[in-house]
Amino acid sequence: MLIFNNQRELTAYLASVSQNKATVGFVPTMGALHQGHLSLLQESVARNPITVISIFVNPTQFNNPDDLAKYPRTLEADIAKIKTVSDAIIVYAPSVDDIYKGHPVSEHFDFDGLEHQMEGQFRPGHFDGVGTIVKRLFEIVKPNFAYFGEKDFQQLQIVRKMTEKEKLPVTIIGCPIFREPNGLAMSSRNERLTEAERAEAAIIYKTMTEAKKRFATQSAAAVTQWVKKVFAKHPKFTLEYFQIADEAALLPCIRKNKTKKYRAFIAVFVNNVRLIDTISLN
Repeated sequence: MLIFNNQRELTAYLASVSQNKATVGFVPTMGALHQGHLSLLQESVARNPITVISIFVNPTQFNNPDDLAKYPRTLEADIAKIKTVSDAIIVYAPSVDDIYKGHPVSEHFDFDGLEHQMEGQFRPGHFDGVGTIVKRLFEIVKPNFAYFGEKDFQQLQIVRKMTEKEKLPVTIIGCPIFREPNGLAMSSRNERLTEAERAEAAIIYKTMTEAKKRFATQSAAAVTQWVKKVFAKHPKFTLEYFQIADEAALLPCIRKNKTKKYRAFIAVFVNNVRLIDTISLN
C-alpha cells in the first residue's frame, strides 16, 4: 500500500499512473475510519481503477478548539481498515503544513445561502473551512469522482455548490448513511461515547423515523414541536436543532410543496459529544 505525506510526491505519482486516462476516485476523510468510510472506498474501488483516500484532521473547519483537540487520530488503525478493502488504495496523510504551508486559514466562499442554514448557524466559519480543504484536496488529487456520505448532507450540498461555482472537473457522488445495529448513524465521534450512551443514542434515529411518519400527515411545525418534546423528556440529551428543509436550497419547510424533496436534520449533544443525523422524508 502506498502512503504519501507530501503532496508533491503524491501528484507526481498520480500523474505517472493516470496517463492511460484511468479514472481517479477520491474519498476525503478526517480519519478514525468506520464502516461508513469503508463503504465509500468500496464504491470508489468498484468504479475506478485508481482510488485515493485522504486522512487529515482539518483545523480550519473546527470553530471549537476543544473539539479539534479531542478529535480521534488513529492513522495506524485506519490503514489496517483500508487494507481490508484493497491494498491498492493510495493513502494521502499530510501534515497541516503540507496542506496550508504555514498559513492554516480559510478562504471565504459564497454557497448561495446553503452555509447559513442549520450547521452554519451553530458552527460559524465551518463551511468556509470545509470548502477550503475540499478545494485544496481536489487540486492536489485531481479526481474524476469524489465520494461523500449523506450523513453530512448539508456538507454534501456545500461541496456540490463549491465544485459547481469553482468550475472544478469533479463529479460528486453522495452515498447512503451507514448505521450501527441500533440505528445510530456511524460517526468517528461515536467512539467518544460510553457503551451505555451509545445504546441510548438509538433514540436519535428512532425519533427521526417517527418524524418521517408524522410528516406524511402533519405540518413541519407540528413535527418539530413533537421532536422537541421527545428530547425534553431525556435529560442526558440536549437538542441543538431539528429542522425540516428542502433538499436543494436547505431552506426550512414552512408549507409543504409537492414538487420539493424534504429532509429532516438533527444535531444532539450526548455528554458534550455532538451527533448529527438526517433522513429523507419523501
